Amino acid sequence: MAELTGRALIASRCAKFFKDGDFVNLGIGVPLMCVNYLPEGVDLWLEAEIGTVGSGPSPKWSDVDIDIIDAGGMPASVIKGGSVYEHPTGFGLIRGGHIDIAVLGTLQVDQEGNIANWTIPGKLVPGMGGAMDLCAGVKKIIVATDHCEKNGDSKILKKCTLPLTGSKCVTDIVTERCYFEVTPEGLVLRELAPGYTVEDILACTDADVIVPDEIGVMQ
Repeated sequence: MAELTGRALIASRCAKFFKDGDFVNLGIGVPLMCVNYLPEGVDLWLEAEIGTVGSGPSPKWSDVDIDIIDAGGMPASVIKGGSVYEHPTGFGLIRGGHIDIAVLGTLQVDQEGNIANWTIPGKLVPGMGGAMDLCAGVKKIIVATDHCEKNGDSKILKKCTLPLTGSKCVTDIVTERCYFEVTPEGLVLRELAPGYTVEDILACTDADVIVPDEIGVMQ
């Protein structure tokens, strides 16, 4: 198997947080890719937020059902035993504390665990969606994001500058370059993507980074 890179590596690493029986919510974009990298032997109930529990892997184009799409409008699947329901039930699951893990994309995230992923003042963007509810109702919030903007600016900041979606709620940050654990002391560099060094991460990260003696390899 070819070595994973970029967003595929992000999705694969995020999927390794899941445990058998977890109830997981996946945001739009890279988070939805996690369904393609579930660890062997781990069975989950995936909630895709648009009204599906039991979301399965992305189907081949030859197997697409036009009536089943994900939150990003792409073809999706539902596993045996899955369910389709209306939005109020979906938010009831989130607000009731029934979701174990949420994986979200972001515009910014900072060393205090704050996340800003819903608006850029003065620009037309999709809006809040269910992210605010997830940040308030789910204990484990994993951010899956490119490490930097297209112009090279870090998305991993000392302090978010955009309006917040959630305050001090993020537990883990996974980029195509590394994995950070968010702790009360700050961001701890836990794993490096193949080809990156500690010096590379420090150079492209605005946030302060705690570097432990032992650092793993992302896969």
